[in-house]
Amino acid sequence: MTARGRLGALAGTALLGLGATAWPSAGPAISPEPVALAASMRSVDCPRSPVGPGGPPGGAVPIAKTIKPTSTRSSRVIIPNGPQISCGQTHVTMHRDLVYASPTAGGERRDLRLDLQVPQTKGPKPLVVYITGGGFITANKSGNLDQRTYVAEQGYAVASIEYRTTSTGSTYRDGVVDVKSAIRYLRAHADELGISTDKVAVWGQSAGGYLAAMTGATNGTDRFDQGDNLDRSSDVQAVVDQFGAHDLSKVADDFDPETKAAYMDPGSFINAYVFGPNSTRTVATDHAANRAANPATYLSRSSAAVILLHGDNDHIISPSQSLILLDALRAKRVEGTRYVVSGADHGDLAFLGDPEAGKKWTTQKVMGTITRFLDNKLRD
Repeated sequence: MTARGRLGALAGTALLGLGATAWPSAGPAISPEPVALAASMRSVDCPRSPVGPGGPPGGAVPIAKTIKPTSTRSSRVIIPNGPQISCGQTHVTMHRDLVYASPTAGGERRDLRLDLQVPQTKGPKPLVVYITGGGFITANKSGNLDQRTYVAEQGYAVASIEYRTTSTGSTYRDGVVDVKSAIRYLRAHADELGISTDKVAVWGQSAGGYLAAMTGATNGTDRFDQGDNLDRSSDVQAVVDQFGAHDLSKVADDFDPETKAAYMDPGSFINAYVFGPNSTRTVATDHAANRAANPATYLSRSSAAVILLHGDNDHIISPSQSLILLDALRAKRVEGTRYVVSGADHGDLAFLGDPEAGKKWTTQKVMGTITRFLDNKLRD
């Protein structure tokens, strides 16, 4: 444990649906034995996030008026019909607000927290680090509780993290540093938390998908390793990238001219995340900066295997972005598979007034694709 006592700071534990209990300041009291599952447990709807779905403030991210048809070359198409995911078959313990790092943001030190779900199942519980979206503007770790709980119930420890964003003047470099800090923290405290970190996956959506791709691509380099627990590795063995951006200069290439111009404007959220606040530079013309922010630049034999999932009706990140990264993965002989989710938009768009949009992403077909990949990469 670090001198800051992070593991016990502002933490709590809950059996989902059964309330919460405070931890003493000395840290969590975690039983080494799994809790026996009640024979009467039945499938129920997965729990919803206690706050609204994650997303940037209204108007902060342009919404495309038109979208070019996306190529399914070298890709697999998922028709997202059939039943939705369900939960309730496995007890899951929630450890809230674990402080994993305290970097500088906006000129001040800021505690970054994570929520960790640990299933009460027998055997190892491989770690999956979930990285929420938010247009590089927000990073609410409470988002997508339903999907996170579903993955946890499959026997994975799922940590949902905060990270620095443009709201504090931070850039993509800070975001990647934060993800890697969380991985090292969790590896340093794996025994206390009752999780397995021999093999780790990162799973991100939207902005989080971008950071997941950057994290997996930069295995084997310490360029983004800063802060505490530097004796632990931040390398990961698998990347789940849902509708993330990659080549930021082409992020709106599938969209109408007006939307594309808005994305490439020097004041856009994309350029703010690359260059910082109040910059007049743009990834459309600063090719060196765009390359430095592109996961493809860092691909090597050490990079993690990737699955890319993208809706062909995405109005926020061009569907061709995932194909661009797939081509780069194959060029560097890094394992990668792209899934095109037919008719799907940009995840859960409830923040835009369309709560039904996310249901294509919470079908058993789509979520099963993710958990099968995790099984293949994280389990012996």
